[in-house]
Amino acid sequence: QVQLVESGGGSVQAGGSLRLSCAASGTAFSRAVMGWYRQAPGKQRELVATIRFDGSINYLASVKGRFTVSRDYAKNTVYLQMNSLQPDDTGVYYCHVDAYNLLGVPMESWGQGTQVTVSS
Repeated sequence: QVQLVESGGGSVQAGGSLRLSCAASGTAFSRAVMGWYRQAPGKQRELVATIRFDGSINYLASVKGRFTVSRDYAKNTVYLQMNSLQPDDTGVYYCHVDAYNLLGVPMESWGQGTQVTVSS
């Protein structure tokens, strides 16, 4: 099993910035897709950004140009730099990983979530 520990959430005013970090530990894994989802009150969880093992990146349309996902492969850590934050970005942000263990068995893990609150 892979454990994910997130940090970096908080409260900011609109236009501010936050940086989220998520460190993965536990079972060795490969071919991982790491990324971030978020869930606002009363809404479904949605994908914000992912970065694959080959470096390809995917963003939610509404965050393109404002958020940047990056990854330290040596540290098994994924980051989300969030700039020009808006009140609609408020929610709980979850780190996520889809990967394979050393036996080639697929596995999936979620972080505990970190709150991001943007006030107008």
